[in-house]
Amino acid sequence: MRIYHSLFTVSKFRTVFDFGEREVAHWFPGHMAKGLKQMRASLRKVDCIIEIHDARIPFSGRNPLFQESLDVRPHLLILNKMDLADTSGKQRILNQLKREGVRNVLYTDCLRQRDDNVKKIVPLVTDLIEGGPRFHREEEGQYCLMVIGVPNVGKSSLINALRRMNLKKGKASRVGGEPGITKAVLTKIQVSERPVMHLLDTPGVLPPKIESVETGMKLALCGTILDHLVGEDVIADYLLFSLNRLERFGYVERYDLGEPSDDIQHVLKRIALKLGKTQRVKAITGVGDVTITVPNYTAAAYDFIRAFRKGELGKVMLD
Repeated sequence: MRIYHSLFTVSKFRTVFDFGEREVAHWFPGHMAKGLKQMRASLRKVDCIIEIHDARIPFSGRNPLFQESLDVRPHLLILNKMDLADTSGKQRILNQLKREGVRNVLYTDCLRQRDDNVKKIVPLVTDLIEGGPRFHREEEGQYCLMVIGVPNVGKSSLINALRRMNLKKGKASRVGGEPGITKAVLTKIQVSERPVMHLLDTPGVLPPKIESVETGMKLALCGTILDHLVGEDVIADYLLFSLNRLERFGYVERYDLGEPSDDIQHVLKRIALKLGKTQRVKAITGVGDVTITVPNYTAAAYDFIRAFRKGELGKVMLD
């Protein structure tokens, strides 16, 4: 990547992304509204709240609707998908979170078979509960936690990792790469034997109104909003803008571009041709209709976005 840096920093990359006249996304399906209502009603049973968020966007999209409840319960913030995040500025992130009142933070990669930080969760949560005011306890030594977060940040993966590590049991929650997989409200799942600890799994809940278009784009890029609600062409363009801004030029080698580009149409055309993603369409000419082969830009955008989400274009920090 240093070669690209030295050769192409003089290139005229965009310094600002043009959002045009786009409005801030509103995405608050019925199961989210129902989930939030039942989560609030169940708080009296909860000893500790585990908030899980994407480590690539430690600030963007953290749901302000949760803050009232977080302020009165022991709270652990888990920044998941750390394998996809550039954590070189980790101390800056932790300092900023501390200024916002968040002192207990763990970075995790819940899809790994053995993650040392996942091991720390049960002992840390136990200490937080026992060191704080006594909330509802069904009986001595049993704890009830609530796991919350926006969609597709790894809540189900966290639950499965805790069960795998502490109970030697398999999956209890379905895991998917699209937001909105968990729709059941407040499913109670055991994740530890000593002490006995249950989690209330909740559906991912976004703010009813996302604070800015840029926050919405970061959420969409990380897969917490369904792609079609924003548009894969727009997400792909914002991804290209972000990679160039961060000087992450891994996409150049992956797609044999030769050099970085700020033109999303050029990039998607090259991706489509390299991957053989083309489509046949009819064109009207002076001699009649003819069928021609053209690049499939939508399929190319899909591949570009998925490669980013899998970490195949390098580790990034979007906040």
